Amino acid sequence: MRDFRMGRLIPVLSEVIAIEIEGAPSFVQERFEDLLIQEHEFLRTHAEALELARLYQERRILTPKYYDDGLHIALATTAEADVLVSWNFKHIVHFEKIRLFNAVNMEQRYKSLLIHTPREVAKQED
Repeated sequence: MRDFRMGRLIPVLSEVIAIEIEGAPSFVQERFEDLLIQEHEFLRTHAEALELARLYQERRILTPKYYDDGLHIALATTAEADVLVSWNFKHIVHFEKIRLFNAVNMEQRYKSLLIHTPREVAKQED
């Protein structure tokens, strides 16, 4: 997500997410469709992100089975997103893994990526 206008978050989506959503429950697919209707950015996979995802694999932060989780992070990192939002507690929203992803990011001269759950970034109504 990007924070462009006084705290307003703009979703940054990717083709990797779009492919994953195809097999998701209908309520998840509907939420994704809602995001596509809003103002958003859509990222396509590119060589720079693939290389960063490869480095995550090389460092054994994720196993090859979960390569796409690393690609999510690499796409958000290379796009300079402000925050990656995920419910994936095993491979993405995981304290130790966030530290390891960001160590690679910083070694490659990218900024650190904030990673949070949707609940953490949702606006609270007063």
